[in-house]
Amino acid sequence: MAADLQHTVAKSAGLDGTSLHTGEKVTLRLQPAPADHGIKFKRTDLQDEPTIDAKIENLKTVERATTIGEGAMRVHTVEHVLAALSAMGVDNAVVEMTANEPPIGDGSARPYVELIKKAGLAQQESPRRVFAVREPIHIETKGGSLLVVLPDEKFRISCTQVGPEGRFTQFYSTEVTPAIFEREIAPARTFVFYEDVQPLMEKNLIKGGSLENAIVVRGEAVLSKEPLRFADEFVRHKILDVIGDLALFGARIRGHVIAVKPGHGPNAELARALTKEYAKAIPSTPPRAFPAGEGGLDINQVMSILPHRYPFLMVDRIVGFDSETKITGVKSVTINEPYFMGHFPGHPVMPGVLQVEAMAQVASILMMKITKSASRLGYFISADDVKFRKPVVPGDTLFIHAELTKARANNRLAKAKCHCTVNDSVVSEGELMFTFIDK
Repeated sequence: MAADLQHTVAKSAGLDGTSLHTGEKVTLRLQPAPADHGIKFKRTDLQDEPTIDAKIENLKTVERATTIGEGAMRVHTVEHVLAALSAMGVDNAVVEMTANEPPIGDGSARPYVELIKKAGLAQQESPRRVFAVREPIHIETKGGSLLVVLPDEKFRISCTQVGPEGRFTQFYSTEVTPAIFEREIAPARTFVFYEDVQPLMEKNLIKGGSLENAIVVRGEAVLSKEPLRFADEFVRHKILDVIGDLALFGARIRGHVIAVKPGHGPNAELARALTKEYAKAIPSTPPRAFPAGEGGLDINQVMSILPHRYPFLMVDRIVGFDSETKITGVKSVTINEPYFMGHFPGHPVMPGVLQVEAMAQVASILMMKITKSASRLGYFISADDVKFRKPVVPGDTLFIHAELTKARANNRLAKAKCHCTVNDSVVSEGELMFTFIDK
């Protein structure tokens, strides 16, 4: 099966159990769903059987568990189901439930892994949404949680779990693949510190909780129906929760998550931060028309003005002139650019000097329009205050902006303030000076 294509479950499969907080009997059933559907929860116990998207926008509460909701409808404790679906490679499914909370099982995600394997996977035609993290993203909370995502070719999580007064501090680091998740993460069970759950028990709020589905830590004692499944079972369960909560982000993460004292609240904050950064990173061009004639210049018109040719023509189109002194050009960056063969092979980044050249070419077109002469050559003679702010990579669309700040027709000098943007973020900038000579 192709890892870069979406998958759903091959057939319907279900399991029965008890929900943690209400103690109610509940049946959960996975159903196949079409491409680009995502994961949706369906409450078959309610009138009209409403569904809700498992997305960060629908997050309602993160108190001890992750709850999503829409209107009056709520689905509680979704993180174990979502972790299993995400890590086992299910992109699209309907999770039908006969109550407001999935079965707690043994407090781990293992029952859901077994359910997914029972249902099987079916490949779909649409590509997966993947967010390849290009620069660090981090969140920090007042409670001392720190979560960072760094660029990585794979999805990895390195986690430090710290209990009250530093008890049971554990660290674990792993790549997340279906096989690793099934073997090393899914069996790790929910754990609680007695002092945290005692008030909940007194209020009768965790009716389905028992030593069969959670590990209780009281002082230095670990209370459990069976021995610990791993010496570091607590931190592995924290990683399970991170995977489940980040599944609300809705795209596959290619990056290394470093989590210190994670929890449902901090995990949700990170999912929101990822959603915000992903929206900026989607290859897109701003919604503007490419006018012909006076409004802009197509590639043939650009080549009739500039002497540059492949591989040194750094502008594909002029999208418009704003007043007499401003211009915007565009350059699509592709992996076929010849400089990628030798510039950081294996890590393609557009050379900054070529971004400066693109600015110079766009600015010289503006100067030639102002002087109403395309019979001159623009020579680039100086660059000041040049800054490179973000890497430009294949798939980016580079918008090149130039504003003429000084132009002297007599001595044929011009100065322009320029900057390049990708998805409205400035990636490079500088002040350029030119001189013009007749061809």
